[in-house]
Amino acid sequence: MKIVVYFVIVVAIAIQFIRPDFNNPAVDEKVTLNADPHVMSTLKTSCYDCHSSETKYPWYQNVAPVSWIMSDHIVRGRKALDFSNWANIDPKVKLERLERAKQMITNEMMPKHEYLWIHKNAVLNKDDKQTLEQFFDEQIKELGGTLNNVEKVKI
Repeated sequence: MKIVVYFVIVVAIAIQFIRPDFNNPAVDEKVTLNADPHVMSTLKTSCYDCHSSETKYPWYQNVAPVSWIMSDHIVRGRKALDFSNWANIDPKVKLERLERAKQMITNEMMPKHEYLWIHKNAVLNKDDKQTLEQFFDEQIKELGGTLNNVEKVKI
């Protein structure tokens, strides 16, 4: 039993040396999203940690394996929709991502529930959801898309 405990301790210490890259890419203000202050406030509070290059890293970013999960979420979030690279996103891709973002907000799939465990201020209330949905709708219209009525789906 002692050997197992020692082994677990050694592994727990060893994995701390396997560290993801937590450096934010440089933000070019010319290509970042620029929207209404209320929209920006909502996005920065609830979305920007994973969907921009302006991630605010908490202390637990230094603790493996939590750091690995966090890094994966951030990489995938930026790949899905990066507000720091807004102007460079192909319009067809942007349209698809905006429709998906609206669907995710409507179905309460974003922000991720595990993110909300610690970031209570990121919870989207009814007004926040409406603000984001209206913003997404405006952007979809500007891109020549059609507004799909996204219904709440039980998942």
